Amino acid sequence: MKRATKGIALTIPDNRLFAAIDLPAAFGLLTRLPVPVDGAKATARGAAAVWAYPVVGMVIGGVHALALAVLLWLGIPAAITAALVLALGIVLTGAMHEDGLADTTDGLWGGWDKARRLAIMKDSHIGTYGVIALALSLLLRWLGLVAIAGIGGSALALIVIGGLSRASMVGVMAALPHARDTGLSRSVGRPAPPAAWVAIGLGAGLAVITGYWALIVLAALVALACAFIARAKIGGQTGDILGAVQQLTEIALLVAIASTLG
Repeated sequence: MKRATKGIALTIPDNRLFAAIDLPAAFGLLTRLPVPVDGAKATARGAAAVWAYPVVGMVIGGVHALALAVLLWLGIPAAITAALVLALGIVLTGAMHEDGLADTTDGLWGGWDKARRLAIMKDSHIGTYGVIALALSLLLRWLGLVAIAGIGGSALALIVIGGLSRASMVGVMAALPHARDTGLSRSVGRPAPPAAWVAIGLGAGLAVITGYWALIVLAALVALACAFIARAKIGGQTGDILGAVQQLTEIALLVAIASTLG
């Protein structure tokens, strides 16, 4: 929304709890799906649209589950099916969260103070910590998907994981201040409690309804650990930190599901 004041157009933030633009804006930010988005309206909504992040995660989880079921039905071995499903997820999100994980590990463990850590995180080059983090992330998620594929797939588990891992992002986003004055997270803004609680409620609600309530506790613990480390090392959160939260939560939940299958 814009208002003209003495010849100057001012953008007025749209702080309603729900708006029609929220879902397209969330898909446009978190995925590479060709979703038409009104940029001006999405910008005006900012962090008010974060309640829709778990919905995006659930859709991605649903796509994972569908792809896994189809590939297994076609007779593709479980290990190859898991690799293809993992690759599909990376394509859908444009490796956005993987990039955040790599930058976060490079910065938090490669720098000796806040300024240097933030500088490393902003650098487009990837370091040793980032490579190791990506390798472990891909390996652990692949192993988790192999275990799930080995029993014929679990659509509900993948949908719940998709939702909870994005809800964890929102929780950290709301709990911590911005660590820098620029960047993606800063441009989106810090969500108000109502929007954050709706996001958390959506992710947790699906877990409760589907019987995966224990995953809520695990997701919360991972988010708390990530928030504590980020606060201690850089004084807040960035887009890279949020991407790392998503990845680490997804890994933990996949490992938990795989452990119950074993």
